[in-house]
Parts: sequence; C-alpha cells; structure tokens
Amino acid sequence: MNLAYYPGCALHGSSDDYEQSLKACLGALGVSLQELDDWVCCGATAAHSLNRRLSIALPARNLALASRQGCEDLLAPCSMCSLQLIKAQRAMAKDAALAAEMAIIVEAKPGSARVLNLIQTFERVGLEKIKAAVKTPLKDLKIACYYGCLLTRPPEVVEFDDCEHPVSMDRVVEALGANAVAWNYKTECCGAGMTMASEETVLELSHKILKDAADHGAQAIAVACPMCHVNLDMKQSAIEARYGVKYGMTIYYLCDLVGLALGLSPDALGIDRHFAGGKA
Repeated sequence: MNLAYYPGCALHGSSDDYEQSLKACLGALGVSLQELDDWVCCGATAAHSLNRRLSIALPARNLALASRQGCEDLLAPCSMCSLQLIKAQRAMAKDAALAAEMAIIVEAKPGSARVLNLIQTFERVGLEKIKAAVKTPLKDLKIACYYGCLLTRPPEVVEFDDCEHPVSMDRVVEALGANAVAWNYKTECCGAGMTMASEETVLELSHKILKDAADHGAQAIAVACPMCHVNLDMKQSAIEARYGVKYGMTIYYLCDLVGLALGLSPDALGIDRHFAGGKA
C-alpha cells in the first residue's frame, strides 16, 4: 500500500523519533510513504488567530501538492496537522468562492485527497492483517489509550470515532495482545502547544492525565500526537517534581507498540530516545 505523507514541522523537528517509529513500523507492514514534495507548515495553532486566509491557504497548498502527485490518501500523523488539512478542505468544499481564491493564492487547485490520521492508517492496513503479523504479543501489558482533544474533535469536522468515548486506538492495541484499560481522561487536553507559553498549565493538565491512567492500572500510555507525547513524556519529570509523585510512565506512540509487537527493536523505533518510563 502506498500513501502520500505529510510530516509537518514536528516530525521533521522536535518529534523526529515519531517519524523514525512510523516509517519502521509501516515499512514492516508493507506500507510505503511518499512524502509531499516542497510541503509547507500547516499553520498549526497560530495562523487562524492572525489571518483566516493564511490559515486556509497553508493547508490548501499541501492538499494541492497531494493532488499534483496523484494521491488519493494523505497520512498526516500529527493530529493538529490532520485537523488543519481537514478544516481547510471542508471550508473550501462549502464555499466555491473561497476555493477559487485559494486556487489563485496557491497557484493550483486544492486537491481532495482523504486525510488520514495514524489510527485510520492502521485501520486501512487492517486489524486482522496486523494481528496476523504479530511476532511478540504484548500480553499482560496494560495500556491507557490517549486520544487527546484533537483526534476526535470537532466531531462535525473530523468525523472520526466517538468524540467523548473513542475506541479505535483501543482496538489496535488489543490486536497486539495488550489490554486497553478503561479510564476517564482519554480525550482530555494535555495543554498541547501551551507547553512553551504556559508550562504551569501543561504540567497541571498532564498531571491529571498521568494520575488517572495510573489510578486505573495502566503501565504505559499510547498516543498518536507529537504534542501529547512531548507533554506527557518530556515534561513528566517536571510534573513529578512539582507534585511530589513518581509515575515512571512510559509514553509510547501507537506505532511504537505496533512495531514492538511486529518484532522490531526499541532502538529501531526510537523508543530509546524517549525520556520517561522503563522503555520496552
């Protein structure tokens, strides 16, 4: 299976361990990624507050690149990036004048490639295929599947899973032989991009997530967003120091867990580059 791939700024920067894991894991499943040529930042958290046209033009250009490369499916493994792409696509679909304006700005007709997040990509591969490929079942491992606030919201835009009680990531984890624990914070916000502007906010929100996961017996947390991983993994020592607790909770990208179950080494997946937990 071939997919167009939009890494976004995070996977080529602070979260390149996510890209390492993603490519290793999907490669083992026979999925090849075709990175968009000359892609640009999607605008992330700032563009919409500065200029609405810019907030649409940036993702529209990337969608146009996908169309130019003849791509029907576009993997955007960052949940903020996938949301921005989908929002722009829907805005242009509803407003012909806006779509025409964007075509002039980006000098190409924005495409209609289906934007996929990481979980949808595994669903596209097929859970039965993944289950059959498992070499090292993750039996007895209790995982809290953390979707964050962007993968399933706004529900009328992303149209993915249940916005309050999603189960799609849980199904992937269970196909690997692990146990997906029931807990309360699977869609609560971790602070996202506030990690630089208001660290105290991030520490408080992420502490609540880690505590609830631990209280419900989770041994590790699975994420599908680079911002969530930064806040729960990199900031975990600061959270422990501030609240006088010790979690030692490993934060895995979902593709880390799939890769481990497929028999890939932690080093090949970049797990050795994570900050918190015991590491598989």
